[in-house]
Amino acid sequence: MRIFKPSSTHLLLLSLFTLLLTFAIASEETPIYSAHVCTSGSYYQPNTTFQTNLNILLSSLVSNATLHDGFFRTTVSEVKGLFFCRGDVTPSLCQHCVTAAASNITIYCTNQTQSIIWYDQCTLRYSNNSNLDNTFPSVNLINVESVSDSDLTRFNNILASTVNDLKHEVMNSNSGKKFATKEVNFTSSMKLYTLAQCTPDMSTFDSDICLSMAISTLGDGKQGSRSLLPGCNIRYELYPFYNVSAVIIQPELTPPPPPPSSGKISISIIVAIVVPIVVAILLFVVGVYFLRKRASKKYNTFAQDSIVDDLIDVESLQFDLAMVEAATEGFSDENKIGQGGFGVVYKGVFPNGQEIAVKRLSVTSLQGAVEFRNEAALVAKLQHRNLVRLLGFCLEGQEKILIYEYIPNKSLDRFLFDPVKQRELDWSRRYKIIVGIARGIQYLHEDSQLRIIHRDLKASNVLLDENMNPKISDFGMAKIFRADQTQINTGRIVGTYGYMSPEYAMRGQFSVKSDVFSFGVLVLEIVSGKKNTEFYQSNHADDLLSHAWKNWTEQTPLELLDPTLRGSYSRNEVNRCIHIGLLCVQENPSDRPSMATIALMLNSYSVTMSMPRQPASLLRGRGPNRLNRGMDSDSSTSNQSTTCSIAWSVNEVSITDLYPR
Repeated sequence: MRIFKPSSTHLLLLSLFTLLLTFAIASEETPIYSAHVCTSGSYYQPNTTFQTNLNILLSSLVSNATLHDGFFRTTVSEVKGLFFCRGDVTPSLCQHCVTAAASNITIYCTNQTQSIIWYDQCTLRYSNNSNLDNTFPSVNLINVESVSDSDLTRFNNILASTVNDLKHEVMNSNSGKKFATKEVNFTSSMKLYTLAQCTPDMSTFDSDICLSMAISTLGDGKQGSRSLLPGCNIRYELYPFYNVSAVIIQPELTPPPPPPSSGKISISIIVAIVVPIVVAILLFVVGVYFLRKRASKKYNTFAQDSIVDDLIDVESLQFDLAMVEAATEGFSDENKIGQGGFGVVYKGVFPNGQEIAVKRLSVTSLQGAVEFRNEAALVAKLQHRNLVRLLGFCLEGQEKILIYEYIPNKSLDRFLFDPVKQRELDWSRRYKIIVGIARGIQYLHEDSQLRIIHRDLKASNVLLDENMNPKISDFGMAKIFRADQTQINTGRIVGTYGYMSPEYAMRGQFSVKSDVFSFGVLVLEIVSGKKNTEFYQSNHADDLLSHAWKNWTEQTPLELLDPTLRGSYSRNEVNRCIHIGLLCVQENPSDRPSMATIALMLNSYSVTMSMPRQPASLLRGRGPNRLNRGMDSDSSTSNQSTTCSIAWSVNEVSITDLYPR
């Protein structure tokens, strides 16, 4: 029998093939850093028992990275830790990723007692807390490129359906990994790639909560986005960002036939086999390089500079649960001062004598958890005399708590709609409250570093300080707008019936003019001392808006005025407020003035206001059950809206009173 002996040419070709294959594998086994958060705000001293235990724990995580199917949880004395690798990565890449994470987490979070780090391929965390929270902290990484406006609605529908299917697939997984991917066709030439994962030891209930929170924070209308939580993560892109072949079950391959007995292989056969493989590997390596470069470029600016910085800013306001419990006397019923959909509000006192309002999230409110993060991130950035001030927050175990400055007079509705207390609100105080609310909303819409739509402006969300100055509160429903954005469509209606604009309640469209509508309702309530829903609920023919319009058209606007004010009020100011209120509640959003214009109307009589049109009658023939419920599938539009036409006076003197009599 003749033995085949490779020539130098054969060896050269095989060496080249081996080199390229090794390079391709090495390029795939490079962990890609995503984000990190140092969560505790407390530190350990170097060369202490804690540091020794932490080093042992990290070493244990690394040594077990290839032994437990991509997941391992352990405890060394008081230090708990875990890692879990993405379900499609190889054991070798998992170990590379865990090694990099264990090495870098103590560099990024020096001497921190709690930290978490995310890579594309794995997550690693440690903590001295007995309970590891699966949902906090979280990081959102958003692709800066948007889906085209023409494809936006269809894209959002496909995405919402796909990620919900993906969530249920992960929750109901029977395998050892709570991991799933899904690919769907977006266009004839483009696919939507999605991936979701939870830690394998997480219960179905906890997986549902974690993934629901992750889905709720995915970017709106972006070509890619991911939500990274300690216990789960979810991501979508318009390109394959995971190992597609690893998540597809491959059929068994039939073993190749043995070589001819002669053993003689020609150079042409070797070239025909090796060259296509080499070319394919080269193309693959080049493709991987450019995809990673593109993804890194898209994410770097927004994710690292914005999102992580936001978390760090919020982290600096964290309070210990023990301190909050002591301040509220163990959340005693005697200290309870309010309750809403979010949970219960308590009065508290810190050891230094500072009074606080403690807003405690209900553990059964899944939506509230999302609103909690929304409110904390928003309010921490807002500084205005007519907005309630956030002092800090607390996150320990299942507790999610916001700590605000205590406002002694509580909310506006407790005065305005109480037959006895409303007498404490004379006209000068009411006018000051209207002006203050207008300034606060104007700040949110135009003057803050973020453009914010409140979405739930009402009397109970306006607090009054010791001098009866108004402070807008409760930003759990608020929405941030981009600079070029004027309207958003949503499939999930939130807010309070009676204050919602018709385009929002009926079609899910909201904008700054939605807040203007709510402000108009609030102004008419302050003038009249009556709730907008009071007429409807007491079987009167009209709601408050129709009642105000009727008086306006009959030239008797002052008939709307609260009877307790009849003795002392400014006729011009009352008429002007009614006029502004009716302008704000017009059916067409483009007919409503902006908050900047409203502020000018309230502070200057040199402005000639246009005549209002008939307001929207949202209450007649409809009930509160009209509101839709479901996943928030927002879509955006940047169409320019038309503002209300206002005639301006060029001089600085008061003009003739144009109000009906």
